[in-house]
Amino acid sequence: QVQLVESGGGLVQPGGSLRLRCTPSGDIYSVLTMAWVRQGPGKERELAASLTGAGVTTYADSVKGRFTISYDSVKNTVYLQMDSLKPEDTALYFCKWTSARDPFTYWGQGTQVTVTT
Repeated sequence: QVQLVESGGGLVQPGGSLRLRCTPSGDIYSVLTMAWVRQGPGKERELAASLTGAGVTTYADSVKGRFTISYDSVKNTVYLQMDSLKPEDTALYFCKWTSARDPFTYWGQGTQVTVTT
């Protein structure tokens, strides 16, 4: 079973930056979307950013202008560049890929981002 492996989380002060990375452990064919989904303490999961195979990006209003999702086809890695971080960005960030082939949806284990003074 292919898994998504995330890295790059950590502790950062408000206004700081982090870059998250997500790489599959094996081949995923017919990728439709790559996304970062986050879940803050006591909150439901929400889509932070997504990128389609056609290159269309979508961002939550709360992160627009601060987060950038991108994909490196050579490294087969999706990134989330997070700038001007705020305490409310504190969350467990999950990588999620969808495919046109079974099992259709892949999730990572999550990487913790904590923004605090």
